[in-house]
Amino acid sequence: MIRHIKIYDRTVEYDLKISNKARRMRISISRNGELSAVIPRFMNSARAEKFIIEKGEWILRKMNYFKSLAPVLEVPVLKNTKVNLKKYKKEAEIFAQKKVEEFNKFYNFKYAKITIRNQKTRWGSCSKKGNLSFNYKIAVIPENMVDYIIVHEICHLGEFNHSQRFWNLVAKTIPDYKAIRKELKRLTFNTPTGYNRDI
Repeated sequence: MIRHIKIYDRTVEYDLKISNKARRMRISISRNGELSAVIPRFMNSARAEKFIIEKGEWILRKMNYFKSLAPVLEVPVLKNTKVNLKKYKKEAEIFAQKKVEEFNKFYNFKYAKITIRNQKTRWGSCSKKGNLSFNYKIAVIPENMVDYIIVHEICHLGEFNHSQRFWNLVAKTIPDYKAIRKELKRLTFNTPTGYNRDI
């Protein structure tokens, strides 16, 4: 439930959640600066508010920090569901096939097959057998990010690591890969783990 509380001279909105599994209260601030509080079933909301006020300085400092950062990119698909997979899988499959063929005209690496999956923490992967796999959510993110993801996995066909030789391969077709990679790391699907850090 959404509530409001005054911390010093500032009114702050927070989401209060009651959990049967929680044994103690915990608070968290998302990358978007949203405050959440989880309390056990036996704890009343008054104690929660007291705890938030006690942590007020830390909360406001964190909120101000996140506010100073560039905004987080949001995409339409937020949850890994069968419905979303069915909705976007074909589009992602056609997109991935087209992009792999386009970029591999330059690299000319051999690959086995391309698959689209409902991956929870990965944008893409390349197996030692040469199979390329991509997250169905490539259908809804900016195209320059898709290009980077596709090239990243293609280059693993030549360098199955993240050595400087690998990144030199990536740079041949995506010279601004560092900037795109940084943006991609900020893109969120509201998952606690985030997407693969090494991409």
